[in-house]
Amino acid sequence: MIDFRNLNILWSSILVETLQRLGLATAIICPGSRSTPLTIAFAQHQAIETIPILDERSAAFFALGIAKKSGLPVVLVCTSGTAGANFYPAVIEAKESSVPLIILTADRPPQLRNCHAGQTIDQVKLYGNYPNWQAELALPKADIGMLRYLRQNIIHAWERSLFPVKGVVHLNLPFQEPLAPTPQPEVEVIKSQFPIKDFFAHIPNSYPFTLPSSSLSFPFQQWQSSPRGIIIAGLAQPAKPEQYCRAIAYLSETLQFPVLAEALSPIRNYADLNPYLISTYDCILRNERLASQLTPDVVIQVGELPTSKQLRSWLEQTQCQRWIISPHPDNFDSLNGNSVHLRTSIEELIDRISAYCQKETNSSNFPVDYLQKWCEADKQIRKAIDKTMETLEVFYDGKAAWLLSRSLPPQTPIFIANSMSVRNVEFFWQPNNSKVIPYFNRGANGIDGTLSTALGIAHRHQSAVILTGDLALLHDTNGFLIGKKFQGHLTIILINNNGGGIFEALPIAEFDPPFEECFATPQQIDYGKLCATYGVEYKLIDNWAWFEDLLSTLPTIGIRVLEIPTNRKTDTLWLQNNLPIFARNIILS
Repeated sequence: MIDFRNLNILWSSILVETLQRLGLATAIICPGSRSTPLTIAFAQHQAIETIPILDERSAAFFALGIAKKSGLPVVLVCTSGTAGANFYPAVIEAKESSVPLIILTADRPPQLRNCHAGQTIDQVKLYGNYPNWQAELALPKADIGMLRYLRQNIIHAWERSLFPVKGVVHLNLPFQEPLAPTPQPEVEVIKSQFPIKDFFAHIPNSYPFTLPSSSLSFPFQQWQSSPRGIIIAGLAQPAKPEQYCRAIAYLSETLQFPVLAEALSPIRNYADLNPYLISTYDCILRNERLASQLTPDVVIQVGELPTSKQLRSWLEQTQCQRWIISPHPDNFDSLNGNSVHLRTSIEELIDRISAYCQKETNSSNFPVDYLQKWCEADKQIRKAIDKTMETLEVFYDGKAAWLLSRSLPPQTPIFIANSMSVRNVEFFWQPNNSKVIPYFNRGANGIDGTLSTALGIAHRHQSAVILTGDLALLHDTNGFLIGKKFQGHLTIILINNNGGGIFEALPIAEFDPPFEECFATPQQIDYGKLCATYGVEYKLIDNWAWFEDLLSTLPTIGIRVLEIPTNRKTDTLWLQNNLPIFARNIILS
């Protein structure tokens, strides 16, 4: 359990044993010399899955994916120098999306810094203000008091990665040589004195952190008095999706408010739970007359705002009262509107509302015209979208998102990449009862680590799917190197429009040059050959029926790419032409 061969190995093995007792299950190790003691300690601990990954950026996003899926910290280890700098994009994403990561960067001792010793940079506060907590630990020392210091700092690191908000902890660990497990007899002496049983006795298996009870003002009576209210279910990756969906459904039915459900929340995949689910709000709000009629008195926003720019613009124009429900301490009002943050989870809030409703018999007796308008408009647009998609034979990237919502096996995890992938899902993901689980990197909204994150989500879990464009995949092709260590299955739905399709909708698209070369940036890649390089299964899809068939039953092992060739210019025109048509054709009695 504890390795006494030398000082660095002893120090590292106590660090690792402490983390394991706290609940650590996975460590991602990047190769390097200065981190040798840490690598050995993790590699020889049988209760921790230790995965070596060559590329640090890919490794960090792989860890991010695993942590997203488990909700528990994953450890990242790297050597000194620029290695740790390659973790930075994932650190930013983890901070912005509240994912727990513990980063251990090995470093040279203080006397070898600032003197041009090889592979040495300033690693203290390497990630600026992004970590929840960061510290440089002392040099290893074979002293019981110092070993207790190490233990308690590791416990604190674990705690700070989870509480009060999940996020990143960075520990910089300097090591003197010898780095390999070369025996040091003087360290063996401490073995007979080391109180193993008592040393770890007070460490629980995990920390069940809970936020203290809040003294929030209770707005439920105000909501009840509003005849025109909506609930916006925004970006969410809840640990218990069904419980989350039931809580929102309860609030919706109690208040008779429609639920405008972002596709990157589980709501659309638990459609039977909510009779007032609105999935086509982006289209509805493109009808200016109807958008004006639907102006609400009160908005209950659960989590972050959805992706839809149309919805954000409408909320900004209406400037109605908005209640934002999230236990996260950040400001979730990017519109700077008339908002109040309720620092609690929707599940905790519903517990309070349920208790209140059992005591009170009052319920709202307002007419339901407002609610019916939302539901009727959604029904009409949903019917029009589904009819259009069913008859669409050409390869349009939005149809791939629509088919995924209809074809994936129940409870499949799906990672949705940024740019056009997330927008097509928002526009076209059909409500269903599949309990499919959406994942995403919308903290910083970048394309960094797209493949690696998806592999992390799928690792040792149910067969998963990723929907991505070509540039997002190409930006992270080093993720394919994880394939040798990856256990599970990932199907990559590759929408190949040979460039950045999202830029086609921006004003810069009218200026070519430099648009095509500097913004769309087509890469002209043969993905069949790329997949062959990494030993990845590859299929070029040539009809929609085959695509659906390949999704109906997912493999259990390996990685495969299903490439769908599309045209970004015609796809952009299709979207620009059809969304307004869907909106104009709404007819309400």
